[in-house]
Order: sequence, then C-alpha cells, then structure tokens
Amino acid sequence: MLITLLDYAPFEWNATVFAIYDGGLFEANKVMALVENNVFDELVGIAAIVGGLLAAFSKEKDEDEYIAQIRLESLLWATYINYGFLLFSILFIYGSGFYQIMIFNMFTLLFIFLIRFNFILYKSARAVA
Repeated sequence: MLITLLDYAPFEWNATVFAIYDGGLFEANKVMALVENNVFDELVGIAAIVGGLLAAFSKEKDEDEYIAQIRLESLLWATYINYGFLLFSILFIYGSGFYQIMIFNMFTLLFIFLIRFNFILYKSARAVA
C-alpha cells in the first residue's frame, strides 16, 4: 500500500499494454490504444486485491454459524469505517492528496475486515481457552 500511496516503484517494468483510456498529463488523451506503461503498480494492486480476497473469504478450519456471524459483522463494520473515512476525505482532503486517498481506499475495506475478523476470532479463542 505504501507503493501506491508514495508512488514509489523499486524498479520499472515497462510494457506495451492495451488501454481503454489513457489521460496523459502532458500528452494527448488516448482511447482504445496501445500505450507504454510501468506495470509494477498494477501488479502490486492485483496481488493485494487477490491476496486480500483469498485471506478474507477462505473457509476457516471449523466454520460454523458463529464464525459466519463474525464474518458478516466484521464486513459490515469494515464497510462503515471505510465509507466514514471516504466521507471525511471528500469533505476535508483536496487535490492530488484526494486522488491518493481514493487509491488507498480501494484496499482498506478488505484490510479493515481482515484485521477485525481475525481480532474477534483471536479474542473468542482466547476466551474459550
């Protein structure tokens, strides 16, 4: 996520890719064209989303109604926090900072869900033991 927020790439992996739309900052907009692009940030984003989905929605070893309820409550809780953060950002953050927050916001729902779900599972397992 820091790679996305700080716009940092440890190396460049330039490739020619198909773009539905490429709105270049200092060049003409391109529609349905092949463009030269550093695909490192796209690969990091895909890996974060796929990894988050696999971690969030993989079945637990002992999946029961209680865990399903924790999963549902954690998803609801994460959605409230994520959109609260988004509303705060819409009201108080402007310019390119808002663009970076929007990129960050793509990943926060899954990560907030994972943190809360695993914390509640840890707390309930500790209470039983």
